[in-house]
Amino acid sequence: MKRIIIDCDPGNGIAGANVDDGLAIALALAAPEVKLELITTVAGNTPSQQGFNVAKDLIERLGLSVPVVKGADAALAEPVEPWRQALDGRVDNTPQAELWRGVRQPQPFSAPDIDAADAIGQLICGNPGKITLVAIGPLTNVALALERYPEMAESVQEIAIMGGVFALDDYIKDTNFGIDPEAAQRVLSSGANITLVPMDVTSQTLLTHQDLNRIATIDTPLARFVTETLRPWIDYSIQVRQLPGSWIHDALVVAWLLNQQVATAADFYVEVELRPGMTRGKSWRFRPPLRLDVGITPPTGGLIHVLQTVDNQLLVAMLERYLAKPPG
Repeated sequence: MKRIIIDCDPGNGIAGANVDDGLAIALALAAPEVKLELITTVAGNTPSQQGFNVAKDLIERLGLSVPVVKGADAALAEPVEPWRQALDGRVDNTPQAELWRGVRQPQPFSAPDIDAADAIGQLICGNPGKITLVAIGPLTNVALALERYPEMAESVQEIAIMGGVFALDDYIKDTNFGIDPEAAQRVLSSGANITLVPMDVTSQTLLTHQDLNRIATIDTPLARFVTETLRPWIDYSIQVRQLPGSWIHDALVVAWLLNQQVATAADFYVEVELRPGMTRGKSWRFRPPLRLDVGITPPTGGLIHVLQTVDNQLLVAMLERYLAKPPG
C-alpha cells in the first residue's frame, strides 16, 4: 500500500473555483492501494483557509480520521493581491454564478495549531523512504518543509507535482508555479525523486457531462460529492473556456501513482523563471547536450520524470471504477 500526503488548494463547492483537487482527494480515498495519511492546504486556486474548509468538510462528511492541516497563506516572495484578484470571486456578478445555485458550501472549521510545512516534514522524515508527497497546488508548503527539514529531500519516496506549462497555446505560465515561482524552483532543484505532471499533459484530459452521468449512478458518498461539485465546473468550462467538458489536472497525478499505463513520461531537467517580467513563473525543460548552450548554466537538481501524453479513456474508467468503492 502506497502511503501518501496530498498538499492541495481545493475549491469544491466554491463558486468559480476549480474542483480537480477534490477529485484527486476522492480518488485517493477510494483507492485501496493508497493510504492517505495527511491532507494539507496552501493558498492557490483558493485561499488556504477556504481550501482547508473544503478538505476538512469532506473528511468530516465521510466520517474519516485523516488529519487536515492548513498551510501557507502567501507565497515566499510573489505578491498575493494580483493572484487573489484574478482567482477569487471570478464569477461574482456574472451569469455563471447561477451554475453553483443549490450546491452545498463547505462548513467552516478552525485549523489545528500545527503548520502544514511542519506536518509534512515531520511525517516524511519520521518515515524515511515510505511517504509519497502529492503536491497539486503551489509549492509553498513543500519548499518551506524542505527548508526546515533538509533531510526531507532524501527521505521522501517521491514528490508527484501538478504544475508548470512548457508549450501550450494561451499559457505562458500556470497557476501553481506562477503563484510561487521561488517555491517551485526550490522544490524542482532539491534533488528529491520528482514526477512532474504539467499542463501540457493535463490539458489532454477531459471529463464530460456524459462521464459524470455515469458516475452519478454510483451510490457512494464519494461519487455523490464528485457529481455535485463537478457538475457546475463542467458547465463553467463549457461556457467560459469553450471546452466540451473540463480538464481534470490533479486527478491525473493520483491516477499515475495507481497505474502508470495511464500516461507516458520522459526525463528532463526543469527550471522556473524567477526574474521580473511577463515570463516570471514560466517553466521550461531540457536535456543536455543542447545544440546551442551559449549563456546557459548547468542544471540544478536532478532529472525530473515528466508526464507527456495521457490515455484519457483509461483515466475516466479508473475514476468510475474507484469511485464505486467505499472511502477509507
